[in-house]
Amino acid sequence: MKKLNAAFALIFAAAGAVAHADDLADIRKAGVLKIGTEGTYAPFTYHDAAGGLTGFDVEIGQAIAAKLGVKPQFVEGKWDGLIAGLDVKRYDVVINEVAITDARKVKYDFSVPYIVSKAVLIVRDDNRDIKRFEDLKGRKSANTLTSNFGKLAQRYGAEIVPTQGFNESVALLESGRVETTINDSLSFLDFKKKQPKSRLKVAATEANGDASGVLLRKGNPELKAAIDKALASIKADGTYQKISRKYFGADVSR
Repeated sequence: MKKLNAAFALIFAAAGAVAHADDLADIRKAGVLKIGTEGTYAPFTYHDAAGGLTGFDVEIGQAIAAKLGVKPQFVEGKWDGLIAGLDVKRYDVVINEVAITDARKVKYDFSVPYIVSKAVLIVRDDNRDIKRFEDLKGRKSANTLTSNFGKLAQRYGAEIVPTQGFNESVALLESGRVETTINDSLSFLDFKKKQPKSRLKVAATEANGDASGVLLRKGNPELKAAIDKALASIKADGTYQKISRKYFGADVSR
């Protein structure tokens, strides 16, 4: 009986290994890497004046797909349902500046980190009352409910006004419907570059940055290894630095 059990264990282990290999093999067989992304989160993933999908994460996704020898296919969705789209296999990975957190690692796997950003507290330039994160208690903050930024605002006691992303959060702040938004430092730099006359400013910056990675379903070690290898390759050959300088003027990998 023990020998039979051992034999069955080997069979199941082999079957599992085949299943894992099939995830990457299927992508290569189809010739397509399906990538979940928001499409409304400049400069990471957004639509240009001509309506085309572009951005830092979009170009990173394209570069990863090229290293895998396949074409990228972007599937857009709202942030609040974007990660859940992996569960129903709408796409193979999510590339949307998804922060690597312990809570997410329970259910999903991440590639090696490929970008680091910090949370900033954004207010109108005539605001003299909000100078630090501790000043958020009881204040209205525009944020997506499930984002790290929204959760950070809640921890400081802010009243969250739900939005679908950075652009809507900033619009609510500019119109005076909220007093602040906690958001991504790199997104705000890009926003100010494009709209230098905007009357928004950074009141405070979080001390520690968050690393983000490519998000994928658990149980795909071959796919994760291939993506990690692709990220290492685009950094080694200068592709990553070229994309990074294009959108941020600096290397944002650390």
